[in-house]
Amino acid sequence: MSGPVHLTDETFPVAIAMQPLVVVDVWAAWCAPCRVLGPIVDRLAETYEGRVTFAKLDVDQNPITAAQFNVQSIPSLLFFQNGKLVDRTVGLLPESIARTKVDQFIKSAPSAAQVA
Repeated sequence: MSGPVHLTDETFPVAIAMQPLVVVDVWAAWCAPCRVLGPIVDRLAETYEGRVTFAKLDVDQNPITAAQFNVQSIPSLLFFQNGKLVDRTVGLLPESIARTKVDQFIKSAPSAAQVA
């Protein structure tokens, strides 16, 4: 059983660059909606293990990365493909909507055969 990777300002650039599809949960401990979204992200990390990398970034402990991606409200989900920010959601969203967004990115990502 694997869960989200915990990122810091220092580890963020390498972690995003090394995976084809990364979803980052930007949160803070004091944020009530973040505490509701957290378990949803944990479940998604298990469901999509091996296909999508899920990560968490605490904005209070990592303000540089949050500012770099202009995170002004939390919770936010940042979607990265091949190291580039391609989408984001802001606020608490139902698990079904999160799954739909992840599935869209999986379908739009080139397969290994297409990349080779």
